[in-house]
Amino acid sequence: MSTDTASFIELGVAESIDQRLHARGIETPFEIQRMVIPDAISGRDILGKAKTGSGKTLAFGVPLVQRLRKDRTGTQALVLVPTRELASQVCDDIESITPRRIKVLAAYGGAALGKHIEEAPTADVIVATPGRLIDLIERKAAKLGGVHILVIDEADRMADMGFMPQVSRILKSVPRERQTMLFSATLDSQIIGLVAQTQDALRFEVADKQPTVENLEHHLFEVNRLEKTDVLVSLLQGPHGLTLVFTRTKAECERLAKRLNRAGCNSEAIHGDRSQAERERALKRFEEGKIDVLVATDVAARGLDIDNVTLVVNYDPPEDHKAYLHRVGRTARAGRSGVAVTLATWQERSDVERMARMLKLQPHIVEMVSSDPRLQRVGTGEVEGSKPVLDDPNRPATAGAYAKLRGKRGGGPRRRR
Repeated sequence: MSTDTASFIELGVAESIDQRLHARGIETPFEIQRMVIPDAISGRDILGKAKTGSGKTLAFGVPLVQRLRKDRTGTQALVLVPTRELASQVCDDIESITPRRIKVLAAYGGAALGKHIEEAPTADVIVATPGRLIDLIERKAAKLGGVHILVIDEADRMADMGFMPQVSRILKSVPRERQTMLFSATLDSQIIGLVAQTQDALRFEVADKQPTVENLEHHLFEVNRLEKTDVLVSLLQGPHGLTLVFTRTKAECERLAKRLNRAGCNSEAIHGDRSQAERERALKRFEEGKIDVLVATDVAARGLDIDNVTLVVNYDPPEDHKAYLHRVGRTARAGRSGVAVTLATWQERSDVERMARMLKLQPHIVEMVSSDPRLQRVGTGEVEGSKPVLDDPNRPATAGAYAKLRGKRGGGPRRRR
C-alpha cells in the first residue's frame, strides 16, 4: 500500500469514524494525516511540524477519538490550544467525527465560567486555553487524573503568547503515563520544554519548500495614508468571496468596520474588547456568508478555519514576517487558491519588502490609488507590478524609489536633521 494514496480505512481508522468523515465530505487524507494517524492510533507519542491549514486537527483528532476507552468515565483526553477560536474549532471537529455519544467541552476565557465548572467533571474530552483550564483545576472542576491522551496544538504560538508557565503548571496535573501529541509550525528552542514532555516520540514534518501557503497570490500596494480606506473599498468591489481584513489596533478595527459598512461593504469587527458571544456571532455570520468582510486584529490570525476565504488584506502591515504568515494563512487552505494584499504607505513599504525578502516572496508591487481600475481585477492574474530583488539581502528595498514621492505621500515631506 502506498501511503500517498491510502484511504482513512487503510491508515487504520475505524469504519464508524470513516463514515463520519465521509459525511463531512472528507474522503482523502492530507499529507500530515497520512504521516501521523497510523502511529498515533497505536499510541505512540508524536511531534508534528506542520503549518496552519495543513489538516493537523484531524491528524490528532481521529486517533484521539478512536483511542477513547468505553469502559472509562471522566476526562480521558486533554487538548491545549492558545486561542478561543481554535478551542471552538477543535471541539467542533472532534464532535463531528465521534460515532458514539461522548462529551467534548471547549473551555476558554470570555465564556461563562460557571457553565464550564458545571460541565468539566463529566467531560470525556476537554479542549482548553491554559488560563481557563487553570481556573477549572483550582476550583476542582477539571479532574485530569484519568487523562491518557494529551495534545498540545500550535505550541509555538503558545510560547509566543507567554503561556509556557501555565502549560507547565497544567502538566503537573496530568499523569506522566500518557500519550502526548505535540503540533507546532516550528520545533525550535522556544518549545524545547514541551518537546521534553514526550517519550520516544516519532517526528513528522510536512515538507514546506515555500514558507507560506501554496496557491497564494501576493500584492503590495503603496498607498497614500489618507486614501487607504478608499483603496480598500474599491478593492472589495472586486469579484471576491469571503474577505478577512487585518488591523493593528482594536480601535482601528472598530472604526474601519463602521466605515466599510457606511461605504456599502457588509462587515463586522472582532477584537479583544468584544465579548465572546459577540465574536462567535460575528464568526458564524461570516462563515454562513451573511457578511462578506470580517475586520480583525491579530487575535483572529490563529485558530480560524473558515472555508472559502479568498482574500486577506493587511490594512495595517503586520509587525513581522511571522505575523504575515499567520495572517495570510487564513486563505489558500487545503489546496485552495487565495489572494493576499498588503496596503502600505511609502514609509512602511521598505519594512514590507524586507519581510518579503525574508520569506523569499515576490509580491506584485504597485503604487495604487482608489480610482485605479486594476483594483477590481485583483486575483484574476491581470495585476502586474515590479518585484523586489531577493538575491541581495543588503540592497535597500526602496533605494531611489521615493525621491519623486517625498512631500506627496501621507505623513508629509522628510526633513533633514
